[in-house]
Amino acid sequence: MIKNATFRQLAALQALARLGSVARVAGELHLTPPAVSIQLKLLEDAAGAPLLEREGRGVHLTPAGVLMAQYAGRILDLWREAGDEMATQRGVFSGTLRVGAVTTAEYLLPPLLVVFAGAHPHVKVKLSVGNRDEIVRMLASQETDIAIMGRPPGELKTAATAFAKHPMAFIAAPAHPLMARRKTGKLGLADLAGANLLVRERGSGTRTTLERLFKDAGLPLRIGSEMSSNEAIKQMCAAGFGVAFLSLHTCGLELAAGLLGVLPMAGNPLQREWFVMHLASRQLPQVAVAFEQFLVDEGQRHIQAQLRGPVRSRAPRAKAGTTRA
Repeated sequence: MIKNATFRQLAALQALARLGSVARVAGELHLTPPAVSIQLKLLEDAAGAPLLEREGRGVHLTPAGVLMAQYAGRILDLWREAGDEMATQRGVFSGTLRVGAVTTAEYLLPPLLVVFAGAHPHVKVKLSVGNRDEIVRMLASQETDIAIMGRPPGELKTAATAFAKHPMAFIAAPAHPLMARRKTGKLGLADLAGANLLVRERGSGTRTTLERLFKDAGLPLRIGSEMSSNEAIKQMCAAGFGVAFLSLHTCGLELAAGLLGVLPMAGNPLQREWFVMHLASRQLPQVAVAFEQFLVDEGQRHIQAQLRGPVRSRAPRAKAGTTRA
């Protein structure tokens, strides 16, 4: 049983897990390094297990220390959340909005966060971006309160709500040979067999959707190049290196400027949905509840405006011969 641990001790351990150095922890907590070491030693005594291993002048966490640091982070977050809720009871809507988003959503989410934060000036935003597997892990470990992705995870019990349409499409450079098929007839998935498909890494939502498309059609998926960056895929595709499958949210400017085009395929773009979700067993802080409701009520309208905006602003330049930067 852990006895007499203090918030200061928990904060020191959690900071050490993030920063990896007693000196850095001291700087963040405005303490001296010896004072930090004392707090960590007191926590070890309270835990009854070694939390740190010292090597030379360095220090790192033991397995018990890693576990304790995870609990420390959750305890500190819960205590901060309690303070935020008490402020709300006093009529001050505040707190930290902790959002996890898949990498494709980073193109559409920041403007939504700006609108929400503008309406609630006392709210702070912590946005974490990663591939699907990373965001699912963060949601499961409660490192984030809500998550934005294209499909609720089957491995977690979540409360998920669709809040906006998500168009995804096969795209290519205007000069790509497959673009010429616009005049001769529609393409099919089978026509992409030798097209050097540019795809995201395993674990990404875009990759999962693509794999499911080919599987449902009974066709083998032949990958040309695999990349972990939407930006890299766009640049390679615009250079004529192959055909990409991307969310249209990621390439609105390139499409408007004529650097990329949607392939003339039946059902292209595909219409999917964006979901906002949280752990079903988790009672959300009020700030997260408010943001979820904002997305459900206003998300589609704001996102649709984003998709239209680049077309209006960049189309005239495209006619004048815009080149890729």
